[in-house]
Amino acid sequence: MNSYRRELWFDTKKRTEFINITPQVAQALQESGIREGLCLVNAMHISASVFINDDEPGLHRDFTRFLDELVPYGPIDQYRHNDTGEDNADSHIKRQLFGREVVVAVTGGVLDFGPWEQIFYGEFDGRRRKRVLVKIIGE
Repeated sequence: MNSYRRELWFDTKKRTEFINITPQVAQALQESGIREGLCLVNAMHISASVFINDDEPGLHRDFTRFLDELVPYGPIDQYRHNDTGEDNADSHIKRQLFGREVVVAVTGGVLDFGPWEQIFYGEFDGRRRKRVLVKIIGE
């Protein structure tokens, strides 16, 4: 079995952003030379997420609205985590809702998606440099 590892880095301009990373993951898969196996993609920060969904701007606005209504940023003192001097408790909770990682099958050297599926990096405490791990194993 072979393995390949690559990091993707992001500097988001907003606190919350959704970035389609499918092209970068597909490029990593091509570089790996792996034709059959699994591709793990995970956020390496506890206030960010990796998930699979549709690349439709209205849906992404719906995600943002849903998250902000369910887990608002403020008031900051509503969260015990923020008692430590942090102000990002909401981002940790949002990450739990959207998940840490995805695993995609690799078949014939391509990501084996269903219709409309794309991989996204979800940032919930942005405006600083963060990374995503791509780990591919197989033959």
